[in-house]
Amino acid sequence: MNLSRRTLLASGAAAAGATLLGPAGPAHAATYGGYVMGYFTESPSKLADNYGLHLAVSANGLDWTPLNQNNPVVTPTAGTRGLRDPFIMRKQDGTFVVLATDLTGTDFTQPNQYIHCWDSPDLRSFTGYRRLRMHTMNTHTWAPEAFWDAARGQYGIIYSANSGGRDAFYVNYTGDFRTVGPAQLFFDPGFNVLDATMHLHNGVNYLYYKSFSDGRLYGARSSTLNPRSFDRGTYTSGVVNGGIEAPIVVKANDRNEWYLYGDSFFPNNGELYVWRSGDIGATNWSPLTKAQYHQPLNAKHPTICPITATEHANLLSRWGAPAWNRITSYNYPDNLIRHANYTARIDPYPFDPYPDAQWRLVPGLAASSGVSFQSVNVANHYLRHSGYNLVLAANDGTGTFAGDATFHRTAGLADSGWTSFRSHNLPTYYIRHSGYVLRIDPLSGSSAAADRQDATFRIGF
Repeated sequence: MNLSRRTLLASGAAAAGATLLGPAGPAHAATYGGYVMGYFTESPSKLADNYGLHLAVSANGLDWTPLNQNNPVVTPTAGTRGLRDPFIMRKQDGTFVVLATDLTGTDFTQPNQYIHCWDSPDLRSFTGYRRLRMHTMNTHTWAPEAFWDAARGQYGIIYSANSGGRDAFYVNYTGDFRTVGPAQLFFDPGFNVLDATMHLHNGVNYLYYKSFSDGRLYGARSSTLNPRSFDRGTYTSGVVNGGIEAPIVVKANDRNEWYLYGDSFFPNNGELYVWRSGDIGATNWSPLTKAQYHQPLNAKHPTICPITATEHANLLSRWGAPAWNRITSYNYPDNLIRHANYTARIDPYPFDPYPDAQWRLVPGLAASSGVSFQSVNVANHYLRHSGYNLVLAANDGTGTFAGDATFHRTAGLADSGWTSFRSHNLPTYYIRHSGYVLRIDPLSGSSAAADRQDATFRIGF
């Protein structure tokens, strides 16, 4: 959730959640060719706070394209009229169910016995909206997620609730996500836990969660899905990188490789971290650099579900890719190109106002073969060079402005898989950062190798 929720948990007054992506797989799992992510949004000064369901798609599980201009595709109409911690699951019939915490904003003291629920044939439409009452306790129902229990022939819905002074995971069984059975204690290791995620591989169930005994992410495992079967099953040494919660385990669709996502609530709220493993049964997770993955803008507590290549294409067709881009530095991959006080620079994500880092890459004002960087949040303003520095300025309609504001894409000077930008009217000069400020320079001499890294960027969303 965030630092406020973490403080509540640490004081013994708060809660945990769960993320079950694992044993739900219909028979056509081998045809999966992409992923869909569901999330809500928050940003450091609350400018992006939106508690509807957002979607993004990815071909590889690491590079994400937000859908619907990063606006929600559906928003709750009952309860608190907002959601947190969404979960997307493919049911046994191949359709989807969406669950979510019934909470808008960050008042984590609210008791709420209900969760949000939708049905969807394809995540292009959402029907049957309802709230499900999970228990009668005077506590919350956080981070609801679900799994298919083949032995029972039912789905289990798990969530966090606080009964007896600490948070644990509870489960209710259902056949239709409309009528649910009574709450049962599912996972209680004897201390506060938060945000578990389970993954099935080779007949073993892996349950990852955040421990509030030391703040780390841990994995437990069990040969069954029975309540309390994971309580003594912790097998990892713990993964942590700052204030991280909401783990998600994602398997590559075509090989034995896994990614562990974690959501940062401190010091940067709205920043995702990723680790990699070649063996889900081992305890070795290696962190990825920010150059190796690119998260959706302002995404919080996400869920990830495998989809087919056709579903990936259909979601893009239905909701559309963004009309804007974000541009990442090659050698400072946690930094984005932005404008601040009309100066172009790179700064570490996340920040507000976040639209300062959104650009429309339009045909070059001086040559359509080039590109101009049009600001999303300052009308009719573009990046141009002036005295070799890049500034945000209003288009005055002159040929000089058009030339100064036009650049040509080339293969990245430090990495051909990335991009560099050559000035249109000073064709031996390239956009680069120097002291975090953007300018154009010729790249030669003894520092050319470092300069080429400064002049290399990734165009993404």
